Amino acid sequence: MSTEKRAGVALPERTHPATAADLEALLFVVDRPLTRKEAAKLLEVDRAAFDRLASELQSTLAGRGITLLTHGDELQLTSGPEQARAVMAWIGTGGSDMTAAPLETLTVIAYRQPVTKAGIEEIRGVDADYALRVLLERGLVEEVDRLETAGRPHRYATTMEFLRKFGLASLGDLPPLEGDAASILSLQLSSEEPSPVDATSDEGPTTPAGEGALAD
Repeated sequence: MSTEKRAGVALPERTHPATAADLEALLFVVDRPLTRKEAAKLLEVDRAAFDRLASELQSTLAGRGITLLTHGDELQLTSGPEQARAVMAWIGTGGSDMTAAPLETLTVIAYRQPVTKAGIEEIRGVDADYALRVLLERGLVEEVDRLETAGRPHRYATTMEFLRKFGLASLGDLPPLEGDAASILSLQLSSEEPSPVDATSDEGPTTPAGEGALAD
């Protein structure tokens, strides 16, 4: 059997077109999310063929404990949403050492994303500095943009690592909130409403004090 050299690694001769099983094996051994472009290149297929493989793999995994997680243009294998209880049971027995503050903050972000630090603090009623630092360090949330209000504060959203860690195939698999917790979905956040300056003027600040307030 002939081989091909790539980056110093001897590759066995390809004897068949890439399959959904090849994609599954690739995602299984890679310890990070792969973009569709990266995976298609590694499997030596074009984008249309790759999308067919991804769709076939998604169907093949239906009903199993593993699912194909997609987040934007990235893909990764993860535990299935039906296994969320088992995954959360593991986290509750020591799989996660996060305290209540980061977990509560993560819940707010998951259901209200994108949301600012001030918005999180308005909902929870306490400072969010520590909780956000923990979540950012663990890769569970990320800064996605800035709110176009005074000071242009960062807005935060969950990451693919969040979906993977909690056994969710997408944000659509988040369980519905009940009781008082459901209020965070409809709460009007005064901290994220446009200021009078934002609403009436497109021009820059006219005073030194205003310049300081609007700077990044």
